[in-house]
Amino acid sequence: MNDVLALIPARGGSKRVPRKNILPLSGKPLIAYTIETARKAGSLNRIIVSTDDREIAEAAVKYGAEVPFMRPTEISGSESTEFEFYMHALEWLNKNENCEPGLIVTLYPTSPFRKSETIDKAVELMRAHPEADSLRSIKPCSEHPYKMWLMKEDGFIRPFVKTEDSNTQTFSTQMFPKVYIQNASIYITKPSTLRLKKSPIGDTVIPLIMSEEESVDINTPLDFKFAEIYLRQQNKT
Repeated sequence: MNDVLALIPARGGSKRVPRKNILPLSGKPLIAYTIETARKAGSLNRIIVSTDDREIAEAAVKYGAEVPFMRPTEISGSESTEFEFYMHALEWLNKNENCEPGLIVTLYPTSPFRKSETIDKAVELMRAHPEADSLRSIKPCSEHPYKMWLMKEDGFIRPFVKTEDSNTQTFSTQMFPKVYIQNASIYITKPSTLRLKKSPIGDTVIPLIMSEEESVDINTPLDFKFAEIYLRQQNKT
């Protein structure tokens, strides 16, 4: 587990915010924040950006990451999976460099406020639990699943989570079990989990609970606006 690879997935075809991975946030492309933070993390041996886009690749190299390969178009669409880009990176490294990392730390570019010390903490957690298949960063869920509904074909709705009590949706949230949601910030997996379990998650998963600040995930134009405001406030302090 001592050979730790940071893998930053950054496809070019984002839909909700076109070109979001290189859109400027306070004067720097969004992806730069993740690369710069990764470079400050002492636990990472290498930083690779997996992209299908030449412009993103150029920005990644400019800010200090490697782009030793381009991700194929067929695994760079909106329905492409984590498993696909993990396995592409693993197979490329194995074939072209005859190497395989001990751990793969995935850092999504849409999470610009994660800290380098949090990355190091996540890696140490994985090292301390060799029985684990993976680690997922999470945060408390702001909207509880017991309050969610699914739309039926007939136009009516039904509870997303079925319970024995038909009054469940009227209860206070404090009465429900505490629920967490993954925050697209720091995910860690092992090559063995990918190869043997055909999944980046596996069965035994370590949680890393992160703050709201570090869990900011930029996916909409409004997210960008809030991030700009937050950075301006931080620069004033």
